[in-house]
Amino acid sequence: MSLDNVKDALTKTIAGIQNAPNTSNVVFRADTEWVEDVRCAAKVRQFDPITVDEPPELGGKDSAANPVELVLVALGTCQEIMYAAYASVMDIQLDAVTVRARGYLDLKGLFGLDPSVPPGYKRITFETEIESPADDDKLRKLIETVEGHCPVLDILCRAQSVSGKATANGRVLHNLATNAA
Repeated sequence: MSLDNVKDALTKTIAGIQNAPNTSNVVFRADTEWVEDVRCAAKVRQFDPITVDEPPELGGKDSAANPVELVLVALGTCQEIMYAAYASVMDIQLDAVTVRARGYLDLKGLFGLDPSVPPGYKRITFETEIESPADDDKLRKLIETVEGHCPVLDILCRAQSVSGKATANGRVLHNLATNAA
């Protein structure tokens, strides 16, 4: 599998940032909308909407992945993309990369049944399987580079500042602001 087009695109982007450092800041956007029951639609750039749903035991129709599953999808696919990207610029041949991510969630937190239990994942694990003819030293360097620069892994591992507001009928009823430690 050739990653030459990836290497060319990344090399061009890196050179552009080196020549104009102020171009390195970007904003990604997602707009979501509740559709019915616990099914929602998400719109990202020009792509068809992404459906998000829950399994029946959480009130859904099981028509799509749920939000906490999408976090795992984001982690796995971001890792795979980073492997392809860094392997291309490090001239390492990749034959295959797969990630198996698991998130462990206690529903007592989600349902507010135990205030000591967080509503989100208690822990996330992942296993990455790489197939490559490269030697172990090159692959270790690749793994360290990917795990040190994967945006989604960073988001999950590092405390983030999050802010938001909720409006109802055109009036702001709540503001949320957290500060990263």
